[in-house]
Amino acid sequence: MTEKKFKLMTRKKETSAVALKPKVRFIAKPKEQTREFPFSDNDFSTLADLIQSRTGIVMKDHKKNMVYGRLVRRLRALNIGSFSDYLHFLAGNRGEGEIGNLVNAITTNLTRFFREEHHFEHLSEVGLPDAIKAIKQGKQDRLRLWSAGCSSGEEAYSMAMVLDQMLNMRSVPEINTKILATDLDSNMLEKGRLGDYDQVIREQVPQKYSIYIQPSSLNADKCHISNHLRDYIAFKQLNLLSEWPMKGPFDAIFCRNVMIYFDHKTKVELTNKLVDLLRPGGWLYLGHSENLLDVDKRLDLYGRTIYRRIT
Repeated sequence: MTEKKFKLMTRKKETSAVALKPKVRFIAKPKEQTREFPFSDNDFSTLADLIQSRTGIVMKDHKKNMVYGRLVRRLRALNIGSFSDYLHFLAGNRGEGEIGNLVNAITTNLTRFFREEHHFEHLSEVGLPDAIKAIKQGKQDRLRLWSAGCSSGEEAYSMAMVLDQMLNMRSVPEINTKILATDLDSNMLEKGRLGDYDQVIREQVPQKYSIYIQPSSLNADKCHISNHLRDYIAFKQLNLLSEWPMKGPFDAIFCRNVMIYFDHKTKVELTNKLVDLLRPGGWLYLGHSENLLDVDKRLDLYGRTIYRRIT
């Protein structure tokens, strides 16, 4: 065998051996998300416990990124370098003053005028006429509504529009009427008190209520809720898990998209307190994904997320 043939045969064997070897893939491990501020699982767990104890809001593991995103501005503002240091700050002498900023940052404030419009139709067609009838019959001497979790005021102003038009349409003599609007977030409450909103609200408010929206004297890009309507509403800061200063009774309570953040035990306790403040025959309006079936026997379901106190 010549040397040339031997080299060719050797190359074929080497090639076959290589072909038979299984291919090994090297998969790069995903890099851990780099953050501006260190935020460990233990930091998140401690913050979640603090948030739940102060607000009742349950922060599950998948909310870690959301919590980080909401709080980074607080760390920057305080010139704090990590979430561990932020927790130490909260536990210190100045920490109590920061709790309000923490709560404001975490609280979700998704709202709009006449959100879930069927609730306002029911308030107009059933809830308010019931209360006005009772007043005319001398069974009660005032009308009270409550927007619990009012955010920046859109819900409370929607209630006020329905109420004012109802009183005008029925030529009801002057009665003692008030809407309580409460929220945990002090920044949102201040926006509600001012009554200034982006022009987009004109698309949210039904045409028959457009008379209550006026041009803003301060900003051409804004519009203003009429002062007459604002006179109905008292904006107050309130933690729903703390003691409630108001005594009621209320003819209707809107507590929408609030209980979805609470555990079952907290939901039951809050529902009992809400029903305690409802006038017998009064109405409770919840968010579209909430229900109180088997939570309180004093409530009957009368429509989509609309409950009535029956006793």
